[in-house]
Amino acid sequence: MARNIEEKISSLQTRRKGADRYAVLAADGVALESYQRKRYIPEAWEQRAGNKPYTRYALGAMQEVDPDYTRISMETAQRVANQLGKRVGGFNLEFRLQGSVPLNVHIRGVSDVDVLTLIDQQFFSYDPNGIKSSTYYPSSDTSLDQLTQLRREEESALKSAFPMATVDTSGSKAIKISGGSLARSVDVVPSHWYDHADYQASGALHDRGVIILDRKANKTVTNYPFKHIKLVSDRDVFTAGGLKKAIRLCKNAKADSDRDIALPSFDIAATMFHADQAALRMGAAYELAILAETQRHLDYLYSHPDEAARLYVPDGTRRIFDTDAKISALLRLSCEMDELFKAVVAEHDLFGLASSNERARQILNEARVQ
Repeated sequence: MARNIEEKISSLQTRRKGADRYAVLAADGVALESYQRKRYIPEAWEQRAGNKPYTRYALGAMQEVDPDYTRISMETAQRVANQLGKRVGGFNLEFRLQGSVPLNVHIRGVSDVDVLTLIDQQFFSYDPNGIKSSTYYPSSDTSLDQLTQLRREEESALKSAFPMATVDTSGSKAIKISGGSLARSVDVVPSHWYDHADYQASGALHDRGVIILDRKANKTVTNYPFKHIKLVSDRDVFTAGGLKKAIRLCKNAKADSDRDIALPSFDIAATMFHADQAALRMGAAYELAILAETQRHLDYLYSHPDEAARLYVPDGTRRIFDTDAKISALLRLSCEMDELFKAVVAEHDLFGLASSNERARQILNEARVQ
């Protein structure tokens, strides 16, 4: 937290209202009009906490992005999807959003959005151990061949549909399209369904996997984006909104840090998924309890690396901290949260009672903010 708090608050405001990506915002008249209408209207958190700027920053960093900005992100993704549906020949496609936007833990007013472009019915994979496996008919085609062909067609279709936009085909897993008339950058991810054994039994979307192309590695990768969204969202409901607030808090702290915190958004969400649920739930009445638990959880994980190493992402497909670089990033994020925590405690500890972190957390757990 080397930058002063007023700079951080300004950065938070700019990021939430989209001014940090004004050129992208200005590409679409509706998006620009929404920005111009709201740019000078303070959000609720900006008018709270009086002369406690660190508290005000912490509260703002927890909040969801204005729903109008999120709606525009989704509408832009749908616009791109509609063009692909019309222009990609040889494939029937189904479109689904994945990532921070549909999970509602994005922290930018102008947020990139990921669109899975799924081959529908014509080609998919299945778990041979599932209860319905005998009803499927194996194909002689491979996932790699199908997705490679789909990617080629989508690259061409995007360039044709949006001639003024930039179509970046250098990515291994996604085609990024931005600029022109698009109000957001959209990552297009060629993919197809994978009917896991759990899906064959339940028929529930969250049990269904997707297979995506890793072009540079010349292989495919299986993901479960809808399971991640469901599990995090269900736990957020149980914590009365505390989990998603903690995730946003971490992501904003990372964005405003002078430290290099190389921990992806997905892994930040996975890390906070394992925080104390009862402690996060306290945030429904005492909002700063979320900061207290976030600081405690990150500090505990870094202080107990063996415990951190055992944690899995919510969908169970891999460990969160599977590289030394991620452990280092955990330390930097923990340090950032330590500094914010101490600064907020100092604003509420009027009688100097915070003799330990435990006592400091108790102060935040009992603090009411006007």
